Amino acid sequence: MRRRDTLRLAMAALSAHKLRTALTLLGLIIGVSSLIFVMTVIQGANGYVASKIANLGTDIFQVSKLPLATVDFQEILKARKHRDLTFDDWHALEDRCRRCLAVGAQVLTFGQVRTEAQSLGDVTLRGETSSMGWISTLDLSAGRFFSESEQRAATPVVVIGAEVAEKLFGGRNPLERTVRIMGEEFAVIGVADRIGAILGQDQDSFVIVPISAFAKLFGTRHSLVFHVRGEPPVESAQDEVRLLLRARRHLAPSAEDDFYFATADTYLNLWKDISSVFFLVLVLISSVASIVGGIVIMNIALVSVTERTKEIGLRRSVGATQRDIARQFLVEVLAQCLVGGLVGVALGFGLALLLRQVTPFPAVVELWVALMGLGLASAIALVFGVYPAVKAARLDPVVALRSE
Repeated sequence: MRRRDTLRLAMAALSAHKLRTALTLLGLIIGVSSLIFVMTVIQGANGYVASKIANLGTDIFQVSKLPLATVDFQEILKARKHRDLTFDDWHALEDRCRRCLAVGAQVLTFGQVRTEAQSLGDVTLRGETSSMGWISTLDLSAGRFFSESEQRAATPVVVIGAEVAEKLFGGRNPLERTVRIMGEEFAVIGVADRIGAILGQDQDSFVIVPISAFAKLFGTRHSLVFHVRGEPPVESAQDEVRLLLRARRHLAPSAEDDFYFATADTYLNLWKDISSVFFLVLVLISSVASIVGGIVIMNIALVSVTERTKEIGLRRSVGATQRDIARQFLVEVLAQCLVGGLVGVALGFGLALLLRQVTPFPAVVELWVALMGLGLASAIALVFGVYPAVKAARLDPVVALRSE
């Protein structure tokens, strides 16, 4: 029997029961579309986070009292007992680290920022050294960063994030206007470019003041975070910083560091750990839906074999082989699954693109994801379609012809 005839008979059988075929494919469509949606969103998020984290710079690393990228709560509790990183530590690194091109310091808290007409709460208040204007990859859309002389004099100037500028000043130019922090007036001298969100956290709701002005407002009993731009390879600068800090903190050779390093790779690995968990859970859910859809397809195929017993007997009596019968039923199941796979791929991509349109969440449509969806549908067809096809092929033609 020619393959063209096999395909024609299979499609005719499916067309004869359109509603049953559509309902049969529903579970498979849900499973494939869920998988495509998850893969598309995860791929987009991976690319987005990687591009954002890459902005930290490959030659920059951070040193802090607490781990900056961890999901281990016990580690954070343990680290809270460590000694603070102080201004003296910062000056020591600036003066003695030969492989450090620049060492900046940062300290932060959260608070409220006000203007005469507006107020904004839960803003990240950052005190930074003037060197952070060169070390960090923060770009300004307007104005400038504060100078070293302004830092030394604790001049009340501030650089604000895009979100703060938008909510406090609307469409007005914020430069040379003032904001109030803890009752003190600060002149706005710079506005940062919009960054977006990284690891689910908004990065644009912040204000930056000279670290000396921060100390006047909040005191000096805060642990600093050091931002270091090192000579390549950056690992050499990290080793030198580690040795200097361990010596200053009088740590024994066998003792663990009581401070933490963080690089762009540190944050990227954290995101990969988080996204892999979500990906695994969602893939398991979509796999369950796909398996349920495959079981339904096999059940309906077995019902079809029972309903068409006389047809099978007639075809066998006029010369159709067992292989012809098995091929026909397998082609029917494969055709259903491929149609379901195509619909699922289209639906999954459509939902992901809709999400990208109505939210800032990224989604990336890639060909290999679509091929994977079709591969899943084909695998389901082979796994759940073989048994009904074999059962149909093994029917005794004499017995089949006697059936009613």
